[in-house]
Amino acid sequence: MNFLKKIFSSLNNNSDMNKYLILGIGNIGSEYDDTRHNIGFEIVDQLSQNLDTKFESVKLAQRAEASFKGRKIIIIKPNNYVNNSGRSLVYWQKKEKVSLENILVVCDDLNLFFGNIKIKPNGTSGGHNGLKDIEDNLGTSNYARLRVGISNNNKIPKSDYVLGKWSSYEISNINSLTISSIEIIFSFIQIGIEETMNLYNKKNFIK
Repeated sequence: MNFLKKIFSSLNNNSDMNKYLILGIGNIGSEYDDTRHNIGFEIVDQLSQNLDTKFESVKLAQRAEASFKGRKIIIIKPNNYVNNSGRSLVYWQKKEKVSLENILVVCDDLNLFFGNIKIKPNGTSGGHNGLKDIEDNLGTSNYARLRVGISNNNKIPKSDYVLGKWSSYEISNINSLTISSIEIIFSFIQIGIEETMNLYNKKNFIK
């Protein structure tokens, strides 16, 4: 009996390995549209369109589901603002039984120049309150994150900058950054974090 339980457990674990949770960080509400802090939302919105799926209101989030290359992808936009992103992630990770290594969080990053995109398997919050809340709720910083650079402006308060609208120059390049980010997400799903880092982390994604 114990032998059979191990077999079924192994089968279930293999099934879970084909599930991915992609979470975009952002603030809900039309007043936050086209702001730097919402680049995570913008990217997963476009990801859902590419996968021909739509978001639905569910507990703690907007949720979309799709299949890609034999893998199940759960896309989440938390509905409780940037600083409380962790609760949504943990709830849906547990509900969908997604392994930690198959989680990818998409967010803005003040510490990267605009045009830079980096994917990492772990790390600190880097001052990002959304990542800090996720780390607090998960109990670990060992989850993958796709960080999209938004530069910084030391002449104005950080909160005003991240909640500010994109400049005209930034707007002209957002589509390119979004497309590149989705390409990286698909690479993460298909070939894993290490090979994806090797392929993409030394590139600048705008001219």
